[in-house]
Amino acid sequence: MTLFRALALIAGVTSACDVLPQPGDTQGIQHAGEWDQHGRIIVDTDPRYTLVRLRADTGLAERHDVVVARFDFDPSDAVGDEYALTVALDLGDVRRLSANHPYPLGDFIPAYATVTCLCRPLRPDSVRGTYVVQTRGLRQLAGRIDATLYFTAWDNASKHATYRLHQRIHGVRP
Repeated sequence: MTLFRALALIAGVTSACDVLPQPGDTQGIQHAGEWDQHGRIIVDTDPRYTLVRLRADTGLAERHDVVVARFDFDPSDAVGDEYALTVALDLGDVRRLSANHPYPLGDFIPAYATVTCLCRPLRPDSVRGTYVVQTRGLRQLAGRIDATLYFTAWDNASKHATYRLHQRIHGVRP
């Protein structure tokens, strides 16, 4: 009887935490995810080197939650099609967000993204989609992001690229 209860508990916790991929998820692997409770997002742009950096400035005194995460993608066995997406979300006070409720990215939750690839240098335009908070702990914040990331070529404003990001995202406090 106790084995049955233990298995039921494990199944319930696993399904509630959304650890397993869902149908339609992108195949990125999250290699970094930082959650800062007293931060703001800094977008450093250096047009001379066609470079954009996203980081969290943690110098704020009041509560302001930000998440910066990096996802690596390798869509095929071929060399040269790998890319990495870095996403920064400005959640405000995450304690005011309801769990399992989709919040729009861009307007309600400011969001920024960069892409690193062996392609034409791209500068970020916008991030549109939704973010859902799933769990908030003392040291970790977990949720799901369903977004389209829009970019424009640095040297030609008529050239655009989009990337999809639909999967679990988490941030850990340093």
